[in-house]
Amino acid sequence: KNLACPQKAMAETKRKVDGVQVFGRKKTSVAVAYCKRGKGLIKVNGQPIEHVQPEGLRDKVLEPIYLLGYPRFSGVDIRIRVRGGGHTAQIYAIRQALSKSIVAFNQKYVDEATKKEIKDILMSYDRSLLVADPRRCEPKKFGGRSARARFQKSYR
Repeated sequence: KNLACPQKAMAETKRKVDGVQVFGRKKTSVAVAYCKRGKGLIKVNGQPIEHVQPEGLRDKVLEPIYLLGYPRFSGVDIRIRVRGGGHTAQIYAIRQALSKSIVAFNQKYVDEATKKEIKDILMSYDRSLLVADPRRCEPKKFGGRSARARFQKSYR
């Protein structure tokens, strides 16, 4: 069929994988989640989600799984890449990407009713699981040491 371009011919012979790619954001960190049919693997930067650092915030990452129950995640593999920001911002970006990926996958490949049910559970618990926080760091201005604080005024 496509003898001129062997890559295209190979791509056509490969079967199409059911998958969605979504992102989660917090401050300057961005987490990209790729969700596809599988057997329940959830990995963050190649490590299992149970090994996420710091341990104090590990429960925050696992919140979507606690809320929806593990059976909803057993039919999908989710791979998350995260970069930028600090530890806490990365944790919040990961949990948002995880939540958005399961909602998007259910919308595209399962059905609208399941997606609505999942979305309602997540929204009723915490809106930041699905909606990004628009707040950003305000830039520093001249005449002071920070964005708002000014140097002390003296007359003598």
